[in-house]
Amino acid sequence: MSAGAVAALPRPSRSAAVGAWLRKRAGAMLVFALLIVVWEVAVRALGIKEYLLPPPSKVWTEFWKRHDLVMGGAWVTTQEILAGYALAVAVSVPLALAIAYSRFMEQSVYPVIVFLQIIPKIAIAPLFIIWFGFGFTPKVLLVFLLSFFPIVVASIAGFKSADRDVMDFARTTGASGLRMFLKISLPQALPQIFTGLKVGAALAATAAVVAEFVASDKGLGYLLLQYNGQLDTPMVFAIIVLLSLIGLAVYYAVEIIERIAIPWHVSQQGATHDAVL
Repeated sequence: MSAGAVAALPRPSRSAAVGAWLRKRAGAMLVFALLIVVWEVAVRALGIKEYLLPPPSKVWTEFWKRHDLVMGGAWVTTQEILAGYALAVAVSVPLALAIAYSRFMEQSVYPVIVFLQIIPKIAIAPLFIIWFGFGFTPKVLLVFLLSFFPIVVASIAGFKSADRDVMDFARTTGASGLRMFLKISLPQALPQIFTGLKVGAALAATAAVVAEFVASDKGLGYLLLQYNGQLDTPMVFAIIVLLSLIGLAVYYAVEIIERIAIPWHVSQQGATHDAVL
């Protein structure tokens, strides 16, 4: 289906789009619900100690008792994730564009980026603490570093994937370089850019927790270490679930933006068709 054909389809209402989204993920939701039920039944039937594996009901009960403290930590961690991820996006895409269109940048800067990516981030986290202290900045930088590389690599591949025949034809029409970039190169690069953005979003939550493990006095990573040291397993599970939900929210936010930005792409056609139906 062409981009024009997709645009010609009747635009679904917001409720229809939400319904299509829920129907698409109904199977996953059912599997998760089934796993929770099996977990609850198995723990109680087998008499497993709560400090080893608490049932979901116990996890929820303990979380609700301390939800004010936990949600405060969640807000701190969410800020670190969003700030670091936003910085990664703001730096990665322009840098990828420069590398894709400059042989000098590709030969001199890109190898350095690869080398820096190979360095274990947990190894340089203590250096950030020495340089920037125990505040917000080192956490944001670590999130930035973990999210940065997949976005750069995917964006470079996207910018280099422009159809040369289409570009040559556009030049014969007298189109300027900027117009060709906006109308041809960028739209063709967006699918791969969004692939990198989604991978980076999935890594952002992990990076924030790793940063808080190294040195922090607040946030979900800090609480996770505390509860683990106290053998408070229900709260450890609660923190893990909450971290997963935050990471999932960031991932799906990027996916929604992708659907809005490139509705014509083959990866979005099925979703558009479902919403119309």
